[in-house]
Amino acid sequence: MSQISKDKINLVKNLYCDKKLSMREIAEKLGIGIDAVVYFMRKNKISRRSYKENNALVFKNKKLSFKENKNLSFIEEKLKLTGLILYWGEGYKTNKSKGIDFANSDPEMIAIFVKFLRKIYRVDEKRFRILLYCYANQDINFLIKFWSKLTGIPKGQFSKPYIRKDFREDGRKMEYGMIHIRYADKKLFLCIMEAIDLVKSNMRRW
Repeated sequence: MSQISKDKINLVKNLYCDKKLSMREIAEKLGIGIDAVVYFMRKNKISRRSYKENNALVFKNKKLSFKENKNLSFIEEKLKLTGLILYWGEGYKTNKSKGIDFANSDPEMIAIFVKFLRKIYRVDEKRFRILLYCYANQDINFLIKFWSKLTGIPKGQFSKPYIRKDFREDGRKMEYGMIHIRYADKKLFLCIMEAIDLVKSNMRRW
């Protein structure tokens, strides 16, 4: 195991404490094994980040899967406001959320929300997932085909449907079932929630 010389203590402190590099990144930068960095830090009593601090740093440095469009036309501004209000009303909004989850049975609302994600946040198409909620007496293949065509999201990105079997034959049913539009990126969720908070704040001043 290669060693780090004593005179490198300020360098290691700067890389770890100021520049927030991980021990693995420091090892790669110095061309040594990670064990040598761990040993050096322990020997020189350089305090290590807590598990929570480390997770927060990893999240902060995580590459975005979307690119927000900030140069919006008048129509795009309207689309953004509409998308935010839709998510405010029908989206999953708890802090435990790991990404976007918008549920609705109205095809027009779904179409607008998907357009909102594409036009305003320029999301990665491969990250889209759809969960279909429907009844056992409905044609599942037809519903998946319908929603796939409407959203432009391939059928291969549909999760296993939730099929409800305990329902009344004469009860009210959703013609096309209901779908969840999901996009796994916590940073996008936080970005949208921050924008919704701004809308709320502006509305309170009107």
